[in-house]
Amino acid sequence: MAVNPQLFPNGMPIPFLNELFVLSRHGVEFVVDKIPGVGKTRTRGTIYLSNIRMVFVAKMPVDFIAFDMPLLFVSDEKFKQPVFHCNNISGLVDPVVPDNENRALYSTHTFKILFKDGGCGTFVPLFFNLIASVRRAQQQSGVQPRADPLQAAQTPVDEMIRHAYVDPNDPTKIFLQQPTPESQLRRRSYQSQPA
Repeated sequence: MAVNPQLFPNGMPIPFLNELFVLSRHGVEFVVDKIPGVGKTRTRGTIYLSNIRMVFVAKMPVDFIAFDMPLLFVSDEKFKQPVFHCNNISGLVDPVVPDNENRALYSTHTFKILFKDGGCGTFVPLFFNLIASVRRAQQQSGVQPRADPLQAAQTPVDEMIRHAYVDPNDPTKIFLQQPTPESQLRRRSYQSQPA
């Protein structure tokens, strides 16, 4: 997890090297706890899903602008379809700890993505397929569980998109082509870089 990752002026997250955005979904409500200096917060906006991470971008930023969740660091994810409330995905996400910091100083966040506007029949299967694929690739490579989040870049996204079911009631946008004209601008790590 990283609070306020780098974004383009249009709100799209700046991609890492070898990162491919799979989809975006507007009209979601995002709940997360343990934001430094804030605690638990709830806001609406857009979630972006890539082969490396999920990034929530707030529509009207108050406590934070965006929240970055590496797929390798997500755990205990659950999809719920309550009778009287909207469908949601909840789970835990470990923080991205800078190299010179002690892991014990950072705690795991709980998050919830609530699908307020329309269905989630496109988002949910792609999300769970990506998580499974990232974990499979990590196990096959023998990389430590909390290694570099960018190891997820090996995920076979093209194959998933070609076979994706598109729910007509789901306002999710699937990216068949990468959405930014500034595609040559790529980040190389999660660590902050001097400006």
